[in-house]
Amino acid sequence: MSIRANIDHINKLKEEAAVRSGRKSEDVLLIAVTKLHSPDEINEAINSGITDIGENKVQEILDKYDRVKPVRWHLIGHLQTNKVKYIIDKVSLIHSVDSIKLAKEIEKRASAEGKTMDILIQVNSAEEESKFGVGVDEVEALIDEIRTTCPHINIKGLMCIAPLEDDPEEARPFFRAVKEIFDEHKEFTLLSMGMSNDFQVAIEEGSTAIRVGTAIFGNRDYRSEEK
Repeated sequence: MSIRANIDHINKLKEEAAVRSGRKSEDVLLIAVTKLHSPDEINEAINSGITDIGENKVQEILDKYDRVKPVRWHLIGHLQTNKVKYIIDKVSLIHSVDSIKLAKEIEKRASAEGKTMDILIQVNSAEEESKFGVGVDEVEALIDEIRTTCPHINIKGLMCIAPLEDDPEEARPFFRAVKEIFDEHKEFTLLSMGMSNDFQVAIEEGSTAIRVGTAIFGNRDYRSEEK
């Protein structure tokens, strides 16, 4: 199917899952994950209704930024402190804050730009060693420290990546654990959970933003990935 047809199909599944969770489709933001996909493909997605795109790597944002139509950019991958300066004026939301060291660098760069940076705290609810993110028991301390020391950061909510399983149902408890933390903060508005393989389960568990790449663009050509 075409990119437009894929987006239409995902929006239909998104709506069905939202209804099952007692919400509307528009209550859940669809972020198109564009890792290793071309500006032409991204522009096709934007022409098909996508308003937000997510990139894993800073370099891809820099390479594509001026070649893509106006859109909200999200940094969804691990962010090194020495690369914050390159994207602080380009992204609308950083999903992957998992340390006070990173937060303080974002604070420094946001202050220099005269802006407040919206972020999410990445929670590793499955405690997978291969993934970044703070443990469930560490979230509150990091939130408190950022709020105390980083006046140019606005914590909008939480993000998590569930383990990749053949059965999406197996992701449910990991989403639920993060939703429980989210619910303790009435000021939070964004819960970024769910990808191509498990976004319906994530929505059923309360996600307000899903990050979908393969289901929109097809499989990536990793041979073209830049180091």
